[in-house]
Amino acid sequence: MSTGVPRLVEPSSGLTAADPLEFGEIAGRTPWQLFWRNFKKDKLALAGLVFIVLLVIAAIAAPLITKLLGAPSPNLINTDALDSFGTPTGPSSEHLFGVDPLGRDVLSRTLYGARVSLEVALISTALATFIGVVLGLVAGFFRGWVDSGISRLMDVLLAFPALLLALGLAAACSLGDGCAVSTPLQAAGLATIVAGLIGSALALARGRREMVAASLVVVGFGLFFTLLGTFFTIKIEPGAGVVIFVITLVSWTYIARIVRGQVLSLREKEFVEASRSLGASDARIVFKEILPNLIVPIIVYATLILPTNILLEAALSFLGAGVQPPNASWGAMIAEATSVFDTAWWYMLVPGLALLFTVLAFNVVGDGLSDALNPRQEG
Repeated sequence: MSTGVPRLVEPSSGLTAADPLEFGEIAGRTPWQLFWRNFKKDKLALAGLVFIVLLVIAAIAAPLITKLLGAPSPNLINTDALDSFGTPTGPSSEHLFGVDPLGRDVLSRTLYGARVSLEVALISTALATFIGVVLGLVAGFFRGWVDSGISRLMDVLLAFPALLLALGLAAACSLGDGCAVSTPLQAAGLATIVAGLIGSALALARGRREMVAASLVVVGFGLFFTLLGTFFTIKIEPGAGVVIFVITLVSWTYIARIVRGQVLSLREKEFVEASRSLGASDARIVFKEILPNLIVPIIVYATLILPTNILLEAALSFLGAGVQPPNASWGAMIAEATSVFDTAWWYMLVPGLALLFTVLAFNVVGDGLSDALNPRQEG
């Protein structure tokens, strides 16, 4: 006999009553749990993360590790470790990875070189990300002449090859007793002023008045940098501080462009328009509505430029404009190894492999983060 209650016919999904109900489990997960669930599916990214964690631990505990292994100090010159011809000796019980042309332990210098690479890359990436996020937010949200001015400033900096610009600045600050920040600031200010004036002239010639205003904003930035360098002098000694300053200067533009593009898209979304219609201030819209939606791309792109900054530090040190002797640096070690590669191949191999695997690990972790944090990812 029928009870009059209609039966619900479920679509054919292949599930039986014995199958676990996963919907409640997924709904009960936190964003962190969902991220980790997606990230750990990428075994290559997970392996890269394990390598980075081990590298960080090894860099922090470098003094303890070298002591436990019986390795000498990284800057200890020991000519007795060389052979009778003054050639570096290879791996042995006393020096697991051999010695360099001055008899210094390669293992110790590689571990301490990891400290330099990670310190420079992390600090410069953090500073570049902060500057890029601030200027990208301002340019994308307010648009108009503010956007045009900041965009033209980025165009000026991006017009210079990053390595050549970094090499020139680092070389100037690595000679003698170092340099004052005022010198590169004044140089950058004057170059920006010239670029802004040329842009204004071209805009006037073409009758594009809006570009004239933007070019004058660039001139204003140039005047600001020039005056800042004139009245405020900060001494930077040769070494890691110079490299951090230079890498920050040449890498913030990439983050700024990405953030600007994201903000230009987000500011037109319905939830931003709703907040504006309710009378929300610009500051509230930026910090409560737009900035939280930028966290994922900021993390992803910061992770992706970090290995580039590691390579840039190594390149500057390789060319003699980065970390100065006797401090250990992977780039400097590779440069020193070029002269003895035929007789001491291990001296180039060890820091070269360390640099290769570190950059590779950060790249695969960055790709893994991009996939795991992508809300449109399936699975």
